[in-house]
Amino acid sequence: MKLHALTKAITLATLLSAASLSAMAADIPLSAVVVADRVDTEVLAVDAANHQVVLKGPEGQEVPVQLTDKAKNLGKLKVGDKVRIDVTHSAAAYLDTDVDKGLPGSTERTGEVRAGKDNPNPGGEAYRQVQVQLLITKIDLAKNQVTLKNPAGQSKTLDVERPEVQAKLKDLKVGQSVVVTYTDILKVTTQH
Repeated sequence: MKLHALTKAITLATLLSAASLSAMAADIPLSAVVVADRVDTEVLAVDAANHQVVLKGPEGQEVPVQLTDKAKNLGKLKVGDKVRIDVTHSAAAYLDTDVDKGLPGSTERTGEVRAGKDNPNPGGEAYRQVQVQLLITKIDLAKNQVTLKNPAGQSKTLDVERPEVQAKLKDLKVGQSVVVTYTDILKVTTQH
């Protein structure tokens, strides 16, 4: 994994958190994608007072990480400790079967789970979930296209290329909503 991916994973550590949302029984799944990455690295330096850690990059370079004051137990982190960072990104799209002609909207949920007091190693999990409701304004079955309006009122026409999703286009109606849920999960574990 390249330094850029490591940097993204670490950035998520300071930004992410969340609860999970589940699809309603009346919703019809349209598509889902899950991508996962893992980075194994080690601690090169720790400045607990300033919430800073330096990790070893993929080519051995130093990668400084500025953490927030929410990072607890940094005093227990030592040079040479192993750090594993697991990042999972997912996107799931569901068709809201109610035709309500309502305005599209979005919600964001965040949360975190930290290592407990009985765990001698710093780490934890952070979650971020964003749910966006897009309004279907046009369907073109001949071209396999759907036009959606986002919460800002902008419209975009999408080419539906996956055959399994194309097969579901005939079930769509103008005025229905497509609800897309983006979830990021970051898990950081350390080991002396």
